[in-house]
Amino acid sequence: MDVIANSLCLAVPTLPVLWLWGRPLFNGRWKTPGWFTGTAVLCTLATVVTWLVGAFAGSSLDAEEACHRAGAHYDSAYRAAHWQEPSRWFPLHDKCNAAHDLVPPWVNPALVILPVLALACLGVAVRLVVANRRDQKGTA
Repeated sequence: MDVIANSLCLAVPTLPVLWLWGRPLFNGRWKTPGWFTGTAVLCTLATVVTWLVGAFAGSSLDAEEACHRAGAHYDSAYRAAHWQEPSRWFPLHDKCNAAHDLVPPWVNPALVILPVLALACLGVAVRLVVANRRDQKGTA
C-alpha cells in the first residue's frame, strides 16, 4: 500500500508538469532558449528529489528495523566496518549487509545523469541566445 501511495504522491504533481513541458515538443516551439532553460530547471529539481529519495531510503531512523522491514538480514559487523557509507553525500548507500542496499539501484546513476543533462540544456540555451544575437546584429 505504501508503494501505491508514494507513486500517487509523485505522479499527481508530475503529470501536469510533464504535460506543460511536452506541449512545445508537438508545437515545434522547443527550439527556444526558454524551453532548454526550463528543462535544465526540471532536471535540477528531479536531481534534488532523487537525492532525497535515496537519502531517506529505509524510512526509519533505526537501520536494523529498516532492514527487517525490507526483508533483509541486518549484519551489525558489516555496518560497524562500513559506518561511513550511510553518511556520504554521494554515492548514496545504506547497506544492511554486503548484498542488500536500502537505496534503490536507480538513484546513483540518476544523480549523475540528471545534472549532466541540466548542464547540457543550459549549454544549448546559451548557444541559442548567442546565435540569436548574432543573427539580430547581422540583419540590423
